[in-house]
Amino acid sequence: MEQTEWTWPITDGQNGHSERASLLRPVLYEMTTSVEIPARPASSGKVLSLNISSGGMLVLMDQSPKVGQVLKVHIPTPILQTETPTLAEVRWSRRLPFDRPDGNEAYFVGLKFMFS
Repeated sequence: MEQTEWTWPITDGQNGHSERASLLRPVLYEMTTSVEIPARPASSGKVLSLNISSGGMLVLMDQSPKVGQVLKVHIPTPILQTETPTLAEVRWSRRLPFDRPDGNEAYFVGLKFMFS
């Protein structure tokens, strides 16, 4: 059987992800700029959050950021109209096996929250 980028290993159990909660919301983000490339402008936009836990979140994006890229994500809070800016590191990215109706690609992106 041919291995594709959509083929993911299947594992037993949740691997510590039992605390995940669904969170289907648009979330604002800003990509941090690299110290090595200061002239490059920061990218920003919206992602669709799919689930969240105390350690991170799964989002749907229209681009595939590099593993290790740091994003500032504006997490919605229970209080309406309020968001908490949080730094998160890209841990992995997987392209969906089909394109969006507008012909563009979409990616699942796993983010890990960074705590100081």
